[in-house]
Amino acid sequence: MGGHLRIVFLTANDPIYLPAFFESVLEERGRDTQAVYVVPPLYKDQTTLKAAVRYVRTFGIEGLTGLASRLLRAKLRGRSVEGVCRRGAVQCEEANDVNADGFLQELRALDPDVIVSVSCPQIFRKPLIDLPRRGILNIHGAILPQYRGVMPSFWMLANGEERAGVSIYFVNEQIDAGDLCGQRVFEIRPDDTLDGFLRRSKAVAAKLLLEVLEQMERGALGRTPLDLSDGSYYSWPDRRAVKRFRAAGRRLW
Repeated sequence: MGGHLRIVFLTANDPIYLPAFFESVLEERGRDTQAVYVVPPLYKDQTTLKAAVRYVRTFGIEGLTGLASRLLRAKLRGRSVEGVCRRGAVQCEEANDVNADGFLQELRALDPDVIVSVSCPQIFRKPLIDLPRRGILNIHGAILPQYRGVMPSFWMLANGEERAGVSIYFVNEQIDAGDLCGQRVFEIRPDDTLDGFLRRSKAVAAKLLLEVLEQMERGALGRTPLDLSDGSYYSWPDRRAVKRFRAAGRRLW
């Protein structure tokens, strides 16, 4: 089944890593994009203060200071997903809850063929998953089924991996568990910081997504179920994981 795609993106309000991703993708797919919806970069029931406290407990004051500095620098430079969309004449709206009835009605009015989730921190429920004709694609920064879960880039560096990757899969009601439809593997550099690694991973993800969308449009996109029994799952890191990360010679910035 081929044909022209109507695309909706669900993403996070991240001015550091996501503007460059959307610049690459919307340059080619801006005309096909019905809307980009930006959600707060927080997990369920989390406030900005709670997120900051958790970050300090994990990465220390220096880690939070580095993050705050980069956020401020990006904002002063006018970097945002909304700004990228505005320059590309693409509709960009805020969304607090992607599973809310009102938001689902708004999506139905757009009638998307495919929804693409890019760093969206909310769990999708079945009414949302079933809404687009060709499904929801999620981009995950690891070689699935390995490193499912949270912050795969950090964990790969902490565990001394030599290879990393980006995977794109069709979302189901499990976490990082749907049918795989695209994957790209690349080498981890000895001098990679987490910040540099994330920037490179997002660039790889943008190119891979464009390939996947083109294959979907031609009706040539393959699907392979992920074998979760052969994979691994990681949660938010603790201080011991951060010590291992630093002992491996890695830095956040």
